[in-house]
Amino acid sequence: MKCEEIKEMILDVAAEAGEATPAMNEHLFGCASCAGKLEEMRKTLALLDEWQAPEPTPYFDTRLAARMREERARPMRAGWLSWFRAPALAGGLALVLMLAGGITWFGHQPPAPIAQVPEAPGTAVGDLQALDNNEDLYANFDVLDDLQAPDTDVDQSATP
Repeated sequence: MKCEEIKEMILDVAAEAGEATPAMNEHLFGCASCAGKLEEMRKTLALLDEWQAPEPTPYFDTRLAARMREERARPMRAGWLSWFRAPALAGGLALVLMLAGGITWFGHQPPAPIAQVPEAPGTAVGDLQALDNNEDLYANFDVLDDLQAPDTDVDQSATP
């Protein structure tokens, strides 16, 4: 048996609610720390059995009742957030906040895109805009990779 297992059962054994198992007795015989804790627990429980709660004074109930009457008769102080605790006001405030959030969320119009005037095809700017617009098409177009430029057909090593 391990010390962690003993610590879980030590209160039951000290209070004699549970009997110590032979494995527990063997561990307690060999482990001075656990045996000391068991003995301390037994001493503590013995002291608690001897302790008597003090009796209240004869006028305790009378003084308590008088103090309760004084507290009930005292006017309530209104805190600066006491208005917030009123259910109707809190519900109305929550409704106003939800409406304002909904109007803001659903009433928001995205800005209109800036109109771009397309350049005429065949101009440098128009060709660049067409390349930008069709970039994905050209990047994934495998036929363009198979084409060779006419200048690359000439063998470069045969030049005199």
